[in-house]
Amino acid sequence: MKEKVTKLINVVKKDGLIKGISKMVRYYSANYLSKINIFASLDIKKNKEKYSQELEQILKSKYDRIILWRSNFGWNVPLYQRPQHMAVSMAKKNTLVLYEVTTFTDKVKTIKKVDKNLYLINFNNKEYAKLVFAKLSKVKKPKYVQVYSTEWLMGVSDLKEYINNGYKIIYEYIDELTADIAGTKEIPQNIMDKFNYAIQNKEDVYIVATADKLYNDITQKRGQTKLIFSTNGVDYDFYQKFSNFKLEKSYLDIIKNGKINIGYYGALAKWFDYDLIKKISKTNKYNIILFGVKYDEAFDLSKIEKEENVYYMGVKEYKYLKYYARKIDILTIPFIINDITKSTSPLKLFEYMALHKPIVTTNMNECQKYKSVLTAKNHQEFIKKLEIAYENKDDKKYLNLLDKEACENSWNQKAEALISYLQDEEKELL
Repeated sequence: MKEKVTKLINVVKKDGLIKGISKMVRYYSANYLSKINIFASLDIKKNKEKYSQELEQILKSKYDRIILWRSNFGWNVPLYQRPQHMAVSMAKKNTLVLYEVTTFTDKVKTIKKVDKNLYLINFNNKEYAKLVFAKLSKVKKPKYVQVYSTEWLMGVSDLKEYINNGYKIIYEYIDELTADIAGTKEIPQNIMDKFNYAIQNKEDVYIVATADKLYNDITQKRGQTKLIFSTNGVDYDFYQKFSNFKLEKSYLDIIKNGKINIGYYGALAKWFDYDLIKKISKTNKYNIILFGVKYDEAFDLSKIEKEENVYYMGVKEYKYLKYYARKIDILTIPFIINDITKSTSPLKLFEYMALHKPIVTTNMNECQKYKSVLTAKNHQEFIKKLEIAYENKDDKKYLNLLDKEACENSWNQKAEALISYLQDEEKELL
C-alpha cells in the first residue's frame, strides 16, 4: 500500500494536484474498479454463447503456441515499446498472442483483433476472463504467460496458479530493479518477490535479459538455465516509410533558425543528464529538441525549459514521432551513468539507426557495442562528439553503417531468437 501512496505523491509532484489526482483516479478505476463492473458481467452471461463461439474460432486457427501478455502497460500508450513490438513480431511467427489491455489506455470491452494471431483482451472483465481461461484449458499447445520484471499487479501466487494450470512463465528482465524505475520511494515488494521467484524456479520460468549486465546478474544467481539474451530492437520497415504528414510551423521555425539541431525522445527522468543539456545550450551552437513523457519530477526541478536553445515539444504519438526526428541533424541519448543506465538497452538507439541519423550517447554499456554510435565519457567529450557527428551526417560510409546495424537489430530477429529457444524446449516435451 505504501508504494501506491508514494506513487501518487510522485504523480502529483510531476503533474500538479488536480491533474495528478485525476490521473490516479482513472488509473485505479481502470485496474481495480473495472473488475467489479456489473454491466460487463451481465453482458457476458447474456451473450455467453456468442463469446464462446468467437473464442473457439480464434483458438481453432493454426499456430504453434500461445502467449498471454499480462501487464497493466496497455497497448495505445505514448511510449510504444518492447511489449507491443514483441507481440506484433511473435504473432507474425505463428504464435497466438493474447495481449492484456486496460480501460486506462484502450477501449476494449472483451477482445479485439489487431492482426493475424494478435488480439487485445480485457482481463479485468472477470466473467470474460473466466471464459477465456476455460477455453484455453482445452487447447493442447504450449502455453506461456509473459510478464515484465517491473510489473506491479501480478503476484507470485498468480504465477504459481498459471504454472499449476500448465503454463510456463516468460519473465522479461528489462531494467535494474530500483525505486526510480518503479516511481516509488522503495522498490515494491511485489516486484522483488516475482524476481526472487524467477531466480529460484529453473523448471517453469524462462528469463529474457535485455542487457549484458542483467544477463550476467541472472547467470551469477541461477546459471544459464532457460536464460535468453535479447536486446531491444527496431521495426526497420516502419522507419523507411513516410507520407505527407504536416509538421507544425512552430517546430519548423526552430529547425530552420540556423543552428545545428540535436534531439532526444523518450522518458525524461532522474537518469536524464540535465546538466549536460545546459552545457550544450551554453555553446549557443545547437537547438536542443526534447520529446517525451515527464517520467518523474526531475524535468521540472531541473528548470531545463528555461534554458536558451532548449525546446520541449511534449509527447508525440509513436506513428508521428519519426516525422519530427528525421528533421533533426543529430540524435542523442544523454543519460547519467548509474545502475539503471548501465543495464539499459535503449530502444530508441535502434530507431535512431533506422532513421540514418548520427548518434551521440553517454558511455552506456549497451551503446558501446555498436560502431555507428559515438559514446562520450564526460560532458566535454560529449560536446566534441557532437561536432564529429555533424561532420558524419552526410557521409555515405557512416550512413551505410547505421543502416547495417539497424537491420541487424530488427524486432523480427529478437522474436526469432526467443521462438527458436522455445521451439527447442517444446521438442523435448513432445
